[in-house]
Amino acid sequence: MSKIRPLPAKKLRAKLALSHIPYKSSSDIKLDATCVHAPQPRAMQALELALHINDNGYNIFLAGCANLGRNYMLQEYLREKAKALPVPPDLLYVNNFDDPDAPILLSVPAGKGRSLKQDFSQAISNIRKELPKRFEGDSYLKKRTIIMDQFAEERDALFKEMDSIAGKEGFHMDLDEQGSITLYPLIDGKRLSEEEFERIDEGLKKSLKGKGDKLLQALNTLLRNMNEAEQTLRTKEKNLDKELTTEVLDELLQPVVKEYEECCQSEALSDFFKAAREDIIEHVEALLPKEPSAAPLTLPEALQQQHQEDAAAPYEINVFVDHSESKGAPIILDDHPTVANLLGCIEREAEMGALITDFSLIKSGSLHQANGGFLLLHIEDILSQGGSWEGLMRALRSGMVRIEDSEEGQETTKTKGIEPEPLLLDLKVILIGGEDVYEQLLQSDDRFPKLFKIKAHLNDAMLRGKEGYAVYLHRMAGIIDDCDLLPFTKDAMAEVIDYGSRIVEDQTRLSLKFPLLREIMIEASALAAMDKKETVDGSVVHQTLVTRHYRNNLYEELFFEEYDRDLIKVTTHGEKIGRVNGLSVSMYGDFEFGLPHQIASTVGVGHGGVIDLEREAELSGPIHTKAMMILKSYLIGMFAHNKPLVLTGSLYFEQGYAGVEGDSASGAELAALLSALAEVPLSQSLAFTGAVSQSGEILAVGGVTRKIEGYFDICSRRGLTGQQGVIMPKDNVDQLMLKREIADKVEEGLFSIYPVTHIEEALEILTGMKCGSRRKDGSFTKDSLFDRVDRRLKELGRLATHAYKQNKK
Repeated sequence: MSKIRPLPAKKLRAKLALSHIPYKSSSDIKLDATCVHAPQPRAMQALELALHINDNGYNIFLAGCANLGRNYMLQEYLREKAKALPVPPDLLYVNNFDDPDAPILLSVPAGKGRSLKQDFSQAISNIRKELPKRFEGDSYLKKRTIIMDQFAEERDALFKEMDSIAGKEGFHMDLDEQGSITLYPLIDGKRLSEEEFERIDEGLKKSLKGKGDKLLQALNTLLRNMNEAEQTLRTKEKNLDKELTTEVLDELLQPVVKEYEECCQSEALSDFFKAAREDIIEHVEALLPKEPSAAPLTLPEALQQQHQEDAAAPYEINVFVDHSESKGAPIILDDHPTVANLLGCIEREAEMGALITDFSLIKSGSLHQANGGFLLLHIEDILSQGGSWEGLMRALRSGMVRIEDSEEGQETTKTKGIEPEPLLLDLKVILIGGEDVYEQLLQSDDRFPKLFKIKAHLNDAMLRGKEGYAVYLHRMAGIIDDCDLLPFTKDAMAEVIDYGSRIVEDQTRLSLKFPLLREIMIEASALAAMDKKETVDGSVVHQTLVTRHYRNNLYEELFFEEYDRDLIKVTTHGEKIGRVNGLSVSMYGDFEFGLPHQIASTVGVGHGGVIDLEREAELSGPIHTKAMMILKSYLIGMFAHNKPLVLTGSLYFEQGYAGVEGDSASGAELAALLSALAEVPLSQSLAFTGAVSQSGEILAVGGVTRKIEGYFDICSRRGLTGQQGVIMPKDNVDQLMLKREIADKVEEGLFSIYPVTHIEEALEILTGMKCGSRRKDGSFTKDSLFDRVDRRLKELGRLATHAYKQNKK
C-alpha cells in the first residue's frame, strides 16, 4: 500500500474565519480609502512618478487584463490628484479680422468664457439697437445738415463760376448728377441743339468745336475742385459716423471690455477687443437695418439680406472648452475616440451648393477638453478608429493639437476651409490596455516608447491576509453603496472573500478582479430581495454561485449526459492494464469546466519506439509534443543503462477528436505506458493530472480545481464508492479552491485527493505495488513494478533481435 495520504478537507479550499472580519455587517464599514492599503502598489508608484514629471514623453500605459476595474481604480486615484491641481482656463475661438481663415485661440480664466460670450454678445445686440436711434437723432441730423449745406454752397459757387466762364466764351454749360459737363454753343444768345449744330456751316462747326475743347480744359481745374469737395463731404460724413459710433461703443462696449481686460489679463484678448472695435467703426453700416422692399427679392438680394442679418456673426465668441463647472483638473475618459471626438472637428453649413464654415463651427475634442488634466483612452478603442492613433501620436510628438478640416467624402463639393490656431498641450495621456498590445506597440511603432515612457503594470491578485481582507471589505462597502444593495452580513462578506480566492484559484491569494465580485454581489442582493430578506447572508451568496453555475453550465451538462449514456467511455471503477483516467479543461465562452478522458497505451515487439498518435494525426500542439519527448527521456534515463530500448508502443487519447495541447497529461501517459510494459493494471477509480520531468518529478499544472471538480461530478452522478479520487501535483495544493460539496465528501471519506511529488508515488497509488529501486548491477528490486518493466523491455529487445532468425530455422 502507498504511504501517500489523501489531503484533509481543510486543505481543499480556503475558508475565512469570521473572527477576521471586525464588522457585524457591511453597514458598519466606513468608506475611507486612506485607511486601506493600496492593492496595486506597483501601478500606483508608476502613476505617482509620471504625475511629478512635466515632460511630454512621460505619458502612461496602464497594462493589465480585463475585469481588474482599471477605469474605476484609475479615476479613483486621479480624482484626489486632480482636486489639488488648478482648473485650466476656458478656451475660446474668435474671428481673425485680418485673416478670417485663421481663427484666433484665446484662453481666459475658468468660468469666464461663458460669461464673456454672453456679455459681449449682449453688448453687440445693444449697439445694434442703439445705433439707428443715434443716427436718427437731432444732434446727428443737424451736424449732417451743416456738412451738406457747406458742400451745397461750395458746389453752387463752383458751378456759377464755371457757368460764367462758359457764358463769356459763348457756351451754355450743363452739369449732370454724375458730374459730367456738356457744353452747348450760343448763337445770337440762343442755345443750339444737337440737330441745329449739325446743320450749321462746317467752318463754324469746326471753330465752335475747337473753342469748346479749349473751354473744357479750362473748366477741368474747377471740376477737380468740385470732386475734391465731394470727397471732403464723404470724409466728413464718415468721420461723423465714426464719431457717433465711437460714442456708442464707449458707452455700451467699453465697460464690458474694461471688465474682462482687468479680470483676464490677456494681451491676445485685448487685441481682439481692439480689432473688433475698429471693425465695427469701419463697417458700422453693416449693423444698421435696411429698409424692407415691397417687391419680391431675387436670390442674390435674399442672400445679401441674410448676410445683413448675420452682420453680428464676426463679433461672436465660440466657447471652445468650458470649465465653468470644473473643480480641479479635468479627467476625461473618451470611450469613442474617433478623429473628430479626439482631435476636434470643423463643422460646415450649406450655402449656394457649397459647404462653408467659420470660427463659430469649430468643435473641441477630448484632447482639448482634457488639456491641463488627464485623458484616459482604451487602447483597443483608439486603434480601431482609423486616423485617431496617428493623430494622437502627432499631437503628443509636436506638443500641440491641430484641428484639421477633413474633406473625406466631399471631393465633388466645393468647401471653404479654415486653419484654426493650434493648442499647446499640457496633459497626461493614459492608455489602458493589455500586456500583449503593449508589446505589439513597442515593436511596431517607434514613437510609442518615446511618448509613453511610464508603464503602470497591474497585478491580477494580492496576498490573502489582513491587508487583503481590509481591501476587500472596503471595496465591498463601496460596491454596496454605489449599487444601492442590501447590507451584507459577516458570513456573506466571508463568502465573497473566499470567492475572490476561487477566481484566482489560489488559497494564498485574492483576486483583484473586483468587477467579477461586483456581479456576484448584485445578483446576491437581488436573490435576497426576491426572498423578502433585509440582508444578504452567507447562504444567499452560496446560492448565488450555485445558480450562476447552473445558468452557464449547459455545455458541461450535455457532456455529462454523454458520459452517463456511455457514449464517452470513462471507467470510474475496477482496474485495467495500460489505461488511466486523465483530466483536461474545456472553455466555452467565459465558462470553464473539467472533463475526464481515457488515456491508453499498447506495447509490442518492434523498432518503432513510442509513437504519439495525437502527433501522428496532427492533433497535438508543440507543448504536448515536447512532453512526449520528455517522457521518452525518462524511459531512457531509467531503463537504458545496460541495454538499448527496443520496442514499439503507442499513446493516445481515446475518443479525442479535437486538438491536444499542454503537458498536464504527461504523468498519466507515462503511467499508462509503464502499466502496459509491466502488464500491471491501474486503478480506474482514480484520475491523474500532472506534468512529468525527465527525472520523474511531477510538476504543477493549470486548472487543477476545475479538473478535480469535473471528475468528482462524473463520479457523483455514478455514485461515490469511497475508492474514487484524483492524483495531483503536490505543488498545486495551494491552488485548490474546490467547491464546498467536494470538501464535504472528502470529510465523509467518499472521495480522496492525493498530492504527489514523483511518478513513483503516483504509480504506487494507481497499482498498489512498490516501484522498486535500481541495484548495483542495473536491475531493480525483485517483483517490483520497475523490475517487471525492465524484464519486459529485455524480452522485447530479445524478441526483436532473434524473432526472424528463429523463424528461418
